[in-house]
Amino acid sequence: MTSTVKSDAAPGALRGGPRRRRVRAGGGRGVPLPLFVPALIGLAFLIVPLIALLVRAPWRSMPEQLTSAEVWQALQLSLVCATAATAVSLVIGVPLAWLLARVEFPGRGLVRALVTLPLVLPPVVGGVALLTALGRNGIVGQWLDSWFGITLPFTTAGVVVAEAFVAMPFLVISVEGTLRAADPRYEEAATTLGASRFTAFRRVTLPLIAPGIAAGAVLAWARALGEFGATITFAGNFPGRTQTMPLAVYLALQSDPEAAIALSLVLLAVSIAVLAGLRDRWMTAG
Repeated sequence: MTSTVKSDAAPGALRGGPRRRRVRAGGGRGVPLPLFVPALIGLAFLIVPLIALLVRAPWRSMPEQLTSAEVWQALQLSLVCATAATAVSLVIGVPLAWLLARVEFPGRGLVRALVTLPLVLPPVVGGVALLTALGRNGIVGQWLDSWFGITLPFTTAGVVVAEAFVAMPFLVISVEGTLRAADPRYEEAATTLGASRFTAFRRVTLPLIAPGIAAGAVLAWARALGEFGATITFAGNFPGRTQTMPLAVYLALQSDPEAAIALSLVLLAVSIAVLAGLRDRWMTAG
């Protein structure tokens, strides 16, 4: 009799267990109201401003707004400078990421913190820091000016420097994370077969971490394209020379809000394209 009760209770317990787990996994019926309401408010807080851009966009005059010479000039300068800043970040950022991921040295944690500091540093402060370092009277810029005649502030090259300063940490973090996930034994095997460390890095490590480099480069490019604070502080806002798309949006907002909305939609479209390109790496984890 006791065995009968146990056998009858067991199927019920088995039926109840999976059912409870399915409710938790589904989440739709089991979400507490104190969590559901703030979640909806947070979603609206992030989405409504973007929807407002689409609602208030001057769709009829959009072709005229976007085909003006000033817009194309700013867009071309933005694309060229963002691409150049990404190239600079790749040349010096990938070796830096390898150093942080593969080499043990004193103060590595401090170096990593300094590398990621531009992520949280206010962009205007970054521009001021660049001026004090690379300006004509800066601790490095004065020697560049007197020895080589190189002046970076308020030039197109200054835009590239400012964008690389704020964008390179995205690349370094992405590549370092990929390097830490990659198995270092492949490099060790290559070196035991006679390859130098650089050859092992070039022929073995780079193909392994190529997806991480590509993702970091795209993120750095998008960050450079949208940079405003450091650019206007270090390079100024001169049409045709340093006026990128974000600066053009800021200038248009003061005199022509419809033009500012049209330019903002261009940057919004670029951002959506970047997210769409990275969805397999950043939006489908697990």
